[in-house]
Amino acid sequence: MSILFKNIVIVQDTGNTKPLMTIAFPIADITGYRSPVFICHFHAVVVWCRCQFSNAAVFFIFNKMPLQLTKPAPQFKTTAVVNGEFKDVALSDYKGKYVVLFFYPLDFTFVCPTEIIAFSERADDFRKIGCEVIGASTDSHFTHLAWINTPRKQGGLGPMNIPLISDKSHRISRDYGVLDEESGIPFRGLFIIDDKQNLRQITINDLPVGRSVDETLRLVQAFQFTDKHGEVCPANWTPGAKTIKPDTKAAQEYFVDAN
Repeated sequence: MSILFKNIVIVQDTGNTKPLMTIAFPIADITGYRSPVFICHFHAVVVWCRCQFSNAAVFFIFNKMPLQLTKPAPQFKTTAVVNGEFKDVALSDYKGKYVVLFFYPLDFTFVCPTEIIAFSERADDFRKIGCEVIGASTDSHFTHLAWINTPRKQGGLGPMNIPLISDKSHRISRDYGVLDEESGIPFRGLFIIDDKQNLRQITINDLPVGRSVDETLRLVQAFQFTDKHGEVCPANWTPGAKTIKPDTKAAQEYFVDAN
């Protein structure tokens, strides 16, 4: 989105709903006198200022704030392949549920199908606890569908039990901080988003190593437990195991039993 105010053009990133910064710009009118300062609230990635009396232009580049745990996950809406068909999918569609959003580098590659198939085959285990799994890459939805229609014995995916979203514009990967700008593909980022659409867990692997579905499921179960009960989960916690009361005196009960 571009906003023109005489000699100032603001190129605004509309991917998020809340402004990342507020900046005040003095605006000169045609007489050369300065008009009142224009206050701009925006998620700016680029601000372009052009002088009225020359072709000179200045570009200011602003980096977005880094992702923060317990803060809202970046919103998105894009095309996905769902049950073999193209469908618009938005993160907001999943409000009220947990979401596991995982990025992978490329369709028709090597580690990627092992991860996607593993998550797809366990999707019902996630759904039983109110969690949906979404895969994402910078490939087009047409490429996703072609890969799904390729037999697994030939390196394809076969029928999928999870949506695969297309991030052809790279916006989603960039918003989540996983895009390798040089190659245009995302690293293996995995994000657990809670039922209020806040980020609860971030993991990013380099390209050669896949992720654990079992560990991802365990983490979702652990966050849901703490949400409901207010107790905290120790190392290697699994459902049914002992937890810790986050209080100096009450925690002693756990430490006595564990040691």
